[in-house]
Amino acid sequence: MDNTFSSPLTELARRRLLPILTVEDPEHTGPIADALIAGGLPCVELTLRTPGALESVKRLAARGGLLVGAGTIRTVDQAKAAVDAGAKFLVSPACYPGVLDWCRQNSVPITPGCVTPTEIELARSYGCEAVKFFPASNFGGAATLKAYAAPLPDVKFIPTGGISQKTLPEYLALKNVLACGGGWFATVDDLKNGRFAEIEQRVREAVALVSGLAGK
Repeated sequence: MDNTFSSPLTELARRRLLPILTVEDPEHTGPIADALIAGGLPCVELTLRTPGALESVKRLAARGGLLVGAGTIRTVDQAKAAVDAGAKFLVSPACYPGVLDWCRQNSVPITPGCVTPTEIELARSYGCEAVKFFPASNFGGAATLKAYAAPLPDVKFIPTGGISQKTLPEYLALKNVLACGGGWFATVDDLKNGRFAEIEQRVREAVALVSGLAGK
């Protein structure tokens, strides 16, 4: 399968969804890829929260047909390691100037976590095309992003944190939301217990929901 995408952000804007997974066992990457691709959502962010995370990034990136990013990037060393493993985009929980500078110098797309206008403008000063609004549900959710639309008209957001399929429509209705990220597609418990058919079904349902919203 072709593993070439026009650009990570363009692909995410087209899909409007970003599964965020924490994988403890790299052996699960094959079934995960199968579930995402079969469900119609060939993109994923793997968090660097487990010892085997980089190996999981490497395996998924080598699979082909899947846009793979790495999340929870807090240091330049993590950023380098994730890109070396095959990550095509990076995600941070906050704005780390050193990481942002390295990504700018190396043309690596990154969406840093931002909450306040000051943080958002800091990220933009490093050339970030979109920012992660995190944790979304704790900082006003869709209502806050709606309020940011007028004073920050050129900013695109990827809200994550506390979002579920039930709350997706209110976020995706906003023009400044590029895509929504979430872990509801596959929990750590789902992966441990091999519930890959259920994961695929959740992916299909979310993709169908997005398609239905686009048709309105």
